[in-house]
Amino acid sequence: MSRVRLPLAVLSLASVSALALSGCSQSSDASKDTGDTAASASAATGKKPAPFGEGTVKVALVRQSGAGDYFEQWGNGAKAQAKALGIDLTVYDAQADNAKQATDLSSAINSGAKAIIIDHGFPATIQPEIDKAVKKGIKVVVYDVDTATKGVVSTEQDDASMAKAVLDVMAKEVGKDAKVGYVNVAGYAALDKRDTVWKSTVTSEGWKQQFKVGKVTDSTATDNVPLVSAALTQHSDVAGVFAPYDELAKGTVLAVQNKKLQDKVKVFGADVSNADIQQMTAADSPWVATAGTDPSAVGAAVVRTTALELAGQLNKTSVQFPAVAITQDFLREKKIANMDQLREALPALNLSQVSTADWISNVAH
Repeated sequence: MSRVRLPLAVLSLASVSALALSGCSQSSDASKDTGDTAASASAATGKKPAPFGEGTVKVALVRQSGAGDYFEQWGNGAKAQAKALGIDLTVYDAQADNAKQATDLSSAINSGAKAIIIDHGFPATIQPEIDKAVKKGIKVVVYDVDTATKGVVSTEQDDASMAKAVLDVMAKEVGKDAKVGYVNVAGYAALDKRDTVWKSTVTSEGWKQQFKVGKVTDSTATDNVPLVSAALTQHSDVAGVFAPYDELAKGTVLAVQNKKLQDKVKVFGADVSNADIQQMTAADSPWVATAGTDPSAVGAAVVRTTALELAGQLNKTSVQFPAVAITQDFLREKKIANMDQLREALPALNLSQVSTADWISNVAH
């Protein structure tokens, strides 16, 4: 989103109990085509530390992936980086089943993995298993999961910077004291962080929030169309709508178009992916700005963070990945049609200097 990814964009969520569509149950496959150029790795020059100098290192990735291609790209980036590092990566994906994720995490703990990466998840369900993993001496790295367990490394998109980046654009586009709409869901870590920035901006800009709707399902974009359409029926005079997760933004765009308000209502989202770029650059699209990280780069950076933690070289307990604003005008001007082209046009998306060392074969995106 980021997901995201929450692709948010993810979507970056603390609970994805109703999110997952994509992903595999278990896999050690380190490559899958998403329409992006296959990732390549820069050569490592330094001597590999233990345990990487001793052969293949077993790592588990326990996921709660969500709808949209953000999560797919995130996973592919993680797999490509694992392959470049000589990691034997086993992937579990609970696909919206919280109980299954707890079971998956238990399986990962008993699999002999030296480290476990947890990508999203419902804290109340998986917290007991996180504690078990740490007590067993397994390195645990979480992505967009709230946990207070000492010894766990937390990684996440900088959701506050993501919201601020796109809301700065929205402020310029709609002006002070404008009537605005909001599409979001409470109870998800990343979306709650974005919500805090939204509330602050509404106050500072003097915006008049006319409605708040939204829900997260296994078909988030589709299921939000009627909600936003109904809100727009009552409040067709809003100048802009903020939907801080790309699947929420997609549903909002469709609702605006269905109500034939695309010339009056501007949509501001969060997260970025191939599908998001295509929708933003489409003719008559009201989606004028988003903010995000490169999901593939984030997935790879989380794996590198895990490698450094295994090698005893991380020396920190949290890593954040900054977001950048991306406007419709920029995409159209540069004729950007996919993530590969966006990476070239926006070097700030490149996380190659985050969580790296001379012994790491760093995946290029």
